[in-house]
Amino acid sequence: MLRILRVLAPNPDVYTLEGTNTWVVGEDPSIVIDPGPEIPRHLDDVARVAGRVGAVLVTHDHPDHAPGAAAFAAAARAPLYAFRLPGADHLRDGQVVRAGGLEITAMHTPGHSADHVVFHLVSEDALFTGDAVLGRGTSFIDPPEGDLVKYLRSLERMQELAPRTLYPGHGPIVMRAGAKLQEYLDHRTEREAQVLTVLSEGPEPISALVETIYVGYPPEVHPLAARSVLAHLLKLESEGRVARTGKGEDAIWGTVVPRECARCGRPVKGRARYCSTCSLVLLQEGSGTAQEFAAPGSAAEPAPESATESASEG
Repeated sequence: MLRILRVLAPNPDVYTLEGTNTWVVGEDPSIVIDPGPEIPRHLDDVARVAGRVGAVLVTHDHPDHAPGAAAFAAAARAPLYAFRLPGADHLRDGQVVRAGGLEITAMHTPGHSADHVVFHLVSEDALFTGDAVLGRGTSFIDPPEGDLVKYLRSLERMQELAPRTLYPGHGPIVMRAGAKLQEYLDHRTEREAQVLTVLSEGPEPISALVETIYVGYPPEVHPLAARSVLAHLLKLESEGRVARTGKGEDAIWGTVVPRECARCGRPVKGRARYCSTCSLVLLQEGSGTAQEFAAPGSAAEPAPESATESASEG
């Protein structure tokens, strides 16, 4: 059985749970995933456990995962790989990193952060998930860097890999990977339903949504909850299901009455008069002007649905 060991960083808090998990995979040479914060005694512990290192990988550049990576890789005389970390060899989606007989595949999984990657160890049906999936609790999506639309797609991509075991960036190992990934998707579906239920009673600011949805939670968690609710609202806004008036924390959010395509009657997103299919057909036929493809009162032609869905990138 392949050696996979955890070295726990001494940085516990509300975000990191017991601390950051640094994973040491294999031996002579090993692969080290997420050296973590630049805490000398932690990096010394990782070096002792890892022995000869063939590669250093970073899931994302947040301060509890990445700051110690460059110094550790330099001391170990090993290449450093990350999606956007300065000084690292930049990973691409699907890239295979090799060290000795080990092969591990990087998958770009934006959502928690724009640069997030997970690492798939095919030989062990194992997935090293960083902050995309935790061993306990849920991942924090904080706009604009955090993007819920992209995060849900990333979870679905991880599901498609059908891993058996998850090795998270925080918390315990997850032995039932499929169930955990479905739990994460179900949680977001449930939270979205809660947001829409509150807004069905009338427009509200985020603070009112938090007070209703997170009733019973201590006030200390409300600022974090507000960021999570915002992530859901931005997703719903990109889908044309909610809209806001005002800006910033004072914005008032409300549901949008579903619109039908003026040509075929199918649902349309946002303020468009036509669905994306009919818009394309009409443009190809040269029927109408750009103004006719906008909703009444709108000043410009709306983007097709596919573009609307991707417009919430953080």
